[in-house]
Amino acid sequence: MLNQLLTIDGFAYLLVFSRVGSTIMLMPGIGEAYIPTRIRLLFAILVTAIMTPLLTALLPAIPPVFAGVLVLIAGEVLIGVYIGMIARILVAGLATAGTIIAFLTGFANALLFNPALQDQGSITAVLLTLMGTLLLLITDMHHIMLMGVFDSYTLFAPGVAPPIADLADLMARVVAGSFKIGVQIAAPFIVVALMFYISLGLLARLMPQLQVFFVGLPLQIMYHAHIPIDPLPAQKLCRLYHLEYQRSHHMFHPNQF
Repeated sequence: MLNQLLTIDGFAYLLVFSRVGSTIMLMPGIGEAYIPTRIRLLFAILVTAIMTPLLTALLPAIPPVFAGVLVLIAGEVLIGVYIGMIARILVAGLATAGTIIAFLTGFANALLFNPALQDQGSITAVLLTLMGTLLLLITDMHHIMLMGVFDSYTLFAPGVAPPIADLADLMARVVAGSFKIGVQIAAPFIVVALMFYISLGLLARLMPQLQVFFVGLPLQIMYHAHIPIDPLPAQKLCRLYHLEYQRSHHMFHPNQF
């Protein structure tokens, strides 16, 4: 009897760990590549230990054959990877905004290693990505993602084939929304850059002997450096943050709506 109980509990823990662990390995803030693997694994083990007793009633029975167990685990891993990718793509909008800003401010060739994306990125892209990750942890948005993993068991029951068409549609909308967020964050810089380049063009026509690019580059950096402290773009970014916070809360924790 005790061996059977241990087998059932071990199967439930393994099944929950398959989804929770794969999500945490991709989750922004917690699943970053620069965080040691042991810490991420320990965090996934602890979260799984907390969730397993609460999810036991939603888990299927142990399949009679070992191949059935492998199929269940593979399905849970795929769902966990999908949830983690959704969160990761949303945060990637900050890198998009940083790349656009760097191109407009003359910092496109100044590249740094981006620890969040594990590739080379512009200075502003790295700065926005790290600040976004820090803001995510300070505002406890990682709690929303963990609650989303917990609530995903009511949407994607273990052992049931997920709706592939709906998942593909959601992924497409998230990718488009991530790019939209990046453009919205960089919108003040785009407007200022457009006006600045038009002014340089007019100045070059009025004074052909003036070295426009030599004079314009320091002014370009100076003008764009004042945009983040301007009250109007700051208010726009605050409204955008609250809107995306509500959308992400609804996406990862739909049972409260």
